[in-house]
Parts: sequence; structure tokens; C-alpha cells
Amino acid sequence: MLFNATAWSYGSNMQKPVFFNIFQIQMPVGAITSIAHRISGILLAVGIPFSIYLLYVSLDGPDGYEQANAILASLPFRLVAVLFAWALAHHLLAGIRHLLSDIDIGSGLPHARRSAWTVNCLSPLFAVLAAVAFL
Repeated sequence: MLFNATAWSYGSNMQKPVFFNIFQIQMPVGAITSIAHRISGILLAVGIPFSIYLLYVSLDGPDGYEQANAILASLPFRLVAVLFAWALAHHLLAGIRHLLSDIDIGSGLPHARRSAWTVNCLSPLFAVLAAVAFL
């Protein structure tokens, strides 16, 4: 027998499982930037079909254009547009950061932390600028 479940689970060297609380983990700023990069990419990908639909409606004649214009003028769409402005800014800035890191520019720990903080601070700034423009 290759694996003895009884000896493994009741062995004297085994410890009980530790409760894993994800809210107590202190993640490095680079990890937060990387996770937000993935989330922003998902948001942008999810927004593509809606954007195509909105373009299709707007090109369907004068009535379709008015309908698309009404959708664009609504407050919920404007809030979503600000979210997408953040996603686009973060994805672009974090993507450039990752590309530069791939060619060993700014890949040292102090430079990587500084660039991660830069991305995390500039992308909400772009969202605020979009909010001023859209709202």
C-alpha cells in the first residue's frame, strides 16, 4: 500500500488544521496590484458585449441613437463608466508595469513596490477625473 490513511491522519507528528482567516492576511502591495489587474481585466472583458450592443443600438437609426443616448445619460451607466475608467486605467498601468518587469526594468523589490504604489494611486485618480467628466 502506497498511502496509509490511518497512519497519516492519526500520526503523532500531525497537527490539527489551523483556521484560515483571509481577512487577517497582510498582502504585499505588488500582490494587491496583481489581483486588481486581473479583476480589471475581467471587468473590461465583461463590458465588451454591452459596448457592442450599445454600438449596435446607436447605429440602428435615429430612434436607436436616441435610445442609446438615453442609456448613456442615465446615472447608473455613468457610475459604471467611472468603474470602467478605473478598470481601464489600472489595467493599462499595471500591464505596463508587468511588461517592464518582464524585461528587468524596475524588478528590484524597492522599485517594484514603488511602481505598485504608483499604479494603485494613479488608477483611482483617473477614475476621479472620469467621474468629474461623466457626472
